[in-house]
Amino acid sequence: MVKISSVVPHSPAHKAGIRGGEMLVAINGHDINDVLDYQFYCTDRELEISLDTRTVRLKKQEYADLGLEFDSYLMDCKQHCKNNCIFCFINQLPKGMRDTLYFKDDDSRLSFLQGNYITMTNLSEQDVERIIKMKLPMNISVHTTNSELRVKMTKNPNAGTCLDYMYRMAAAGITLNTQIVLVPEINDGKELEKTLTDLCNLYPAVKSIAVVPVGLTRFRENLPRLKLFDEESAGRAIDTIQLFGDMMFEKYHTRVVYPSDEFFLTAKRSMPDFDYYEDFDQFENGVGMCANLLKQFTDALCDKREYEETDDEERHLSIATGVLAAPLIASLVKMMSADFKNTHVNVYTIKNDFFGETITVAGLLTAGDIINQLLPHKNELGSRLLITKDMLKTNSDIFLDDKTITDVEQTLGVTVVPVCTDGSDDGYALLEAILGEQSI
Repeated sequence: MVKISSVVPHSPAHKAGIRGGEMLVAINGHDINDVLDYQFYCTDRELEISLDTRTVRLKKQEYADLGLEFDSYLMDCKQHCKNNCIFCFINQLPKGMRDTLYFKDDDSRLSFLQGNYITMTNLSEQDVERIIKMKLPMNISVHTTNSELRVKMTKNPNAGTCLDYMYRMAAAGITLNTQIVLVPEINDGKELEKTLTDLCNLYPAVKSIAVVPVGLTRFRENLPRLKLFDEESAGRAIDTIQLFGDMMFEKYHTRVVYPSDEFFLTAKRSMPDFDYYEDFDQFENGVGMCANLLKQFTDALCDKREYEETDDEERHLSIATGVLAAPLIASLVKMMSADFKNTHVNVYTIKNDFFGETITVAGLLTAGDIINQLLPHKNELGSRLLITKDMLKTNSDIFLDDKTITDVEQTLGVTVVPVCTDGSDDGYALLEAILGEQSI
């Protein structure tokens, strides 16, 4: 039973007389406890809506939204993670940041609705049965298929036995995208080979496997001592992952398993080309972002040439990015110089002093680090400073350190332009932002 906060005007529910403040109990005899129940059972065209004081029957157009709204998107609280993983990034955050950054979710509903990854330690038998009944695709953080090792890595005694849920879902034909956070000398080497063997054996239910390196900040007091990947160990991990990918491609014509871009950058190896990543199922895990950016940027330049939109206009601007992405961004800027001869772009590599220099991705840079490291270059930044939108809180202008775009602009005396990197057209967006044709 959940409280209806409001009803969309002119919607089927509104026309049937349902109003905000009433309690939704069931739809067509099925109890409604959260958003998954609601979305699954309100798809029929003829509905019997059981409220706390009455029953309403209505008809709606196929695919039409019923029109009920609730105080919370999930209709109740998000499920908090019950693990204490040895590599958990949230455990490595400094004190004093905004409260929302410290919340660790492990909610199967957000796995389906928003693509979040879950460890399954929060799942009950009822949850698993519902996932199978509703045919809900899931994103699962596996890390290892060695039950004992999984318990040690998550510090949750149930982490090993709940692997059975994954096998049950796979047997029922549920589509699974999986990830492995790889930690040197913990779940790499032979353990990685076992995990990849077990997951590849679940194909086609396991649609994709992303392997990403552990990230360690400087705030690890009283936490387990872990190692980072270096050039040599990252190379070994790539070799193992690609071996399995090649075997899957030879057998099924799809790679299934992919290393994240960070492995190639750390190992100082050439990035695979665009076609290597097929459908980019693991893009949000940092798999294929560099290849996608390169192709999109190259295509955008080709379009400019084809339609004779190159020019000699004077432009002076800067780009601030992380240590890992800086060489790629610099190569893209060099690539465009022949077509836009008077467009001068300074690419600044920003070290992550806030979290520590071991954190090298652009999305975890703070406004404070950008300001401190660019202040000596204040007079060289030009008219605009481009950053990736990933540095900002979703739908806001707030950085991880709670400073804003305005703070950066006022201190550095430059207009800051966040560039969208959602995967659909990031190369086009970057070129347009450089040319001043679009502010995103």
